[in-house]
Amino acid sequence: MTKEDLVMELRKMYENAPKGDSTTMIRLFGIKYAFELKECGAPITEIAILSKIGDNYHAEISKGIRLSKYVKLK
Repeated sequence: MTKEDLVMELRKMYENAPKGDSTTMIRLFGIKYAFELKECGAPITEIAILSKIGDNYHAEISKGIRLSKYVKLK
């Protein structure tokens, strides 16, 4: 998965989040794409900025990546 693919997927998940769950969806993005985020080589902050959700959300993506070791998607 390329950096551009990840940016598009993050933007889609953010925009389609149920009301009040946008931060949860950002964390879910980190969980779901943890491997791809590590492999693409782009900084998490860059992906957040390019997706136009705000660079401060890089922390939420990072939390999701860390959680990915402990949770599975339904």
